[in-house]
Amino acid sequence: MDAFYASAEQAAKPSLRGKAVIVGGLGPRGVVATASYEARKFGVHSAMPMGQARRLAPHAAYLVPRFGLYRDISEQVMALLRELSPLVEPLSLDEAFVDLEAGGVASDTASALAVGEKLRADIRAVTGLTGSVGLAASKMLAKIASEEAKPDGLRLIEPGTERELLADKSVRILPGVGPATGDHLRRAGITTVGDIAEAGQDELVRLLGKAHGGHLYAMALAVDERPVVAERETKSVSVEDTFDVDIHDRVRVRLEVDRLAERCVQRLRAGGHSGRTVVLKVRRYDFSTLTRSETLRGPTDDPAVVREAAARLLESVDTTGGVRLLGVGVSGLADYTQEDLFAQAQAAEAEAKALAAGEAEAESGDTEGAETPPPAGAEAAEPAPAERRWYAGHDVRHAVHGPGWVQGSGLGRVTVRFETPGSAPGRVKTFRVDDPELEPGEPLPLVASGE
Repeated sequence: MDAFYASAEQAAKPSLRGKAVIVGGLGPRGVVATASYEARKFGVHSAMPMGQARRLAPHAAYLVPRFGLYRDISEQVMALLRELSPLVEPLSLDEAFVDLEAGGVASDTASALAVGEKLRADIRAVTGLTGSVGLAASKMLAKIASEEAKPDGLRLIEPGTERELLADKSVRILPGVGPATGDHLRRAGITTVGDIAEAGQDELVRLLGKAHGGHLYAMALAVDERPVVAERETKSVSVEDTFDVDIHDRVRVRLEVDRLAERCVQRLRAGGHSGRTVVLKVRRYDFSTLTRSETLRGPTDDPAVVREAAARLLESVDTTGGVRLLGVGVSGLADYTQEDLFAQAQAAEAEAKALAAGEAEAESGDTEGAETPPPAGAEAAEPAPAERRWYAGHDVRHAVHGPGWVQGSGLGRVTVRFETPGSAPGRVKTFRVDDPELEPGEPLPLVASGE
């Protein structure tokens, strides 16, 4: 898919079409998830710090991701791919490999091109968005072809032309060549894929080791035997948060770990999994990252068990100086749950002790430390409600003006643009953040049914 998150937002928001749109974390430590092609002209790209993006493109629209919408669109696209073949290997929400031979839908260049063109048309019809298709004899080359086809294009690499096509390209185009490996090869005078092929396997093994060097040499010769794997086994489930300001309060750190444990278990259950190893990740103020893990007696999806294990792991971590990121994960996944009977027994024992202590206190009349009941006729003061937060780009609905999206908020006010995917660019109105007529909304379909 082309600039997936940003394109989805442009399709949903008529006023942003043709304009620079940047999706990602909007806090001081946020990073760019996706930038529209209009934003890329200013030098903005994915994984860039959001502060740098704002300096490069100060007038762009900056939005918080709506992963629910993106997942729905992804499911529509993956369904189209599965109509072509039983072998579909998703890489992310917006990218997948498809084995056309296994589906019997392409036997030569002409039929492969026809399948690719129809797929692009179907994606546009179903989602309203564009995708780019790369066709080749291997996964590596199909990936390269799809990148060269962007945006909204199709590229086929003819069998027999692969080595010639790769020869002048940077070594960074090969899978497994990141910045560190690229620099290492450059220092050895190897900058193109052709240089790798010319250097020979022995030299690559000497530079990078047997496994990595041999793998890259084969790729440079356009040899990629990796099959398309229809189902990838989920090995772990995790969630993490980066905080705009370092957390120093140990109590706050514990509360955040508890909250992350709850979210992790929600994802675990949504996938129909349980797990037996709980992992805690802590990135401290100096960017040092610590991980701790604890393996339970059996797999569980009990939030209390995961929460307590994460809390125990936190006790072994020094958070002095502040914490900038926390994460909780569960690995060792299974598709069944074996309740932690030991933990349950502990909880039951603690509850029984608390009950016995309460009964003894009532019998002795000892009320030291107990809350004093309010005087007759006095009303308990209710805590002030927390201010509602409105995230830029998220959907809202107003009782009078209908559906719209948050354009921005601050100083107790929220600005909303009222428009829908099929409407003209809408009008902007500002409300108090606690306006009772304004509520969070749900994403609307990008393509109306029947279109």
